[in-house]
Amino acid sequence: MELDPRILMFVVFGAGLTLAVTLERWLARFWLSLPILYVAAGYVIWSLPLGLPHFNPTVDGFDALTLEYATEFIVIASLMAAGIAIDRPVSWANWRQIWPLLVIAMPLTITAVALLGWWALGLAPASAILLGAALAPTDPVLARSVQVGPPGEDQRHDVRFSLTVEAGLNDGLAFPFTYLAIAAVGMTALGGWTLEWAALDLGWRILAGCLVGWLVGRIGSWYVFEREADAPMEDIDEASEGADRPVYSTSEGLIVLGTLLLAYGLAELTEGYGFLAVFVGAITMRQRENRSRYHKISHHFIDQIEQIVLVAVLFGFGAMLASGVLEALTWPAALVGIALVFVIRPLSGLLAEMNCNLPMIGKLAVAFLGVRGMGSIYYLAYGQNSADFAQIDLLWATVSFAILLSIVVHGVFSGPFIRHVENRRAHIHTGQDSSMASLSPDGPDLEIEKSAKPE
Repeated sequence: MELDPRILMFVVFGAGLTLAVTLERWLARFWLSLPILYVAAGYVIWSLPLGLPHFNPTVDGFDALTLEYATEFIVIASLMAAGIAIDRPVSWANWRQIWPLLVIAMPLTITAVALLGWWALGLAPASAILLGAALAPTDPVLARSVQVGPPGEDQRHDVRFSLTVEAGLNDGLAFPFTYLAIAAVGMTALGGWTLEWAALDLGWRILAGCLVGWLVGRIGSWYVFEREADAPMEDIDEASEGADRPVYSTSEGLIVLGTLLLAYGLAELTEGYGFLAVFVGAITMRQRENRSRYHKISHHFIDQIEQIVLVAVLFGFGAMLASGVLEALTWPAALVGIALVFVIRPLSGLLAEMNCNLPMIGKLAVAFLGVRGMGSIYYLAYGQNSADFAQIDLLWATVSFAILLSIVVHGVFSGPFIRHVENRRAHIHTGQDSSMASLSPDGPDLEIEKSAKPE
């Protein structure tokens, strides 16, 4: 009987979904991660003579478009889950450890990778900038193992908090440089187009993304909690001696999902950054009724969606590798990926964290565990679909190798590294306790040293 490739793909995807949770727990005992296994499985399965379709964006524009849409959605879902999981109130003092990662580490990484692409790989300036923009942002998708846990966990963890918020916000700095690369295609000198880029892509788009996210988040949280406040109350907890509480169910996750997809769409319509709007919107909704179990239900709902899409994307990345996306890889290109993971990101991260009062091993964890992943694929696919970049095959080979290296290196070492940092109590800022007072649901955003609940 001849195998139908379409049915075989259903079998592979169904088995992957069914085994994902069990395998993730089992692999953790062997210093491995689910992405390592599923990418390897995708590579092996698509290498067999089963008639499965090839998936290579360097030779098929439809594959690049499919990659853009698939990775766009999973990044949106990951940003939702990450934003809802953050318990810490938003204020300059509470988040002061994040800003250097965005304004120092991110631009330094973009510059270093772009210069290496131009010097070592011989890329045209536009292609070199696109390479830097694609590889600079840390990934909210594959960094699940180093991010904060579900909302409401009473454990302060400044390392996980830094990595989570950085991955959520650095799209606001990656996308402007993606647009810069697109604008630079065919340009031979600086001019009025650079001023337009600075005003629109670096200024307005970031502002619009944050503003739309905040507004939609405020409206969404008002709709959820005001609606529930006026709804009939039922007894849901026998231990509460008959106390009345609003009844939430997993269907409430649809409201959060719909609201944040709305934030993404409205931000894009107003020429803002949709990724930024989603993360800001999720955090804004999280700040309302902070102790409500509604947030945990919503997080669980969105986390399930993220895992479903992640399984498909991991198999797809393995299929890309088996379909020849690395054929254009050269030794200099491989060295660029190695330099990014082991030199550029750690050094730029340490420089950004210089004035942070984490112990040195905690700073090193933040600097080293900057995972690259699906976000990089999205930016590169977006760039390819928006302009005619030279040496696109070399760009895909370099980015794919860097992601593969990050999946392996960070997948193996992130768990033991985080545990080592925690055992030495280096995951908390010096002079601060790990047990903190609970957040007041409606209170002001006080400094975390005084009143904030831990992650």
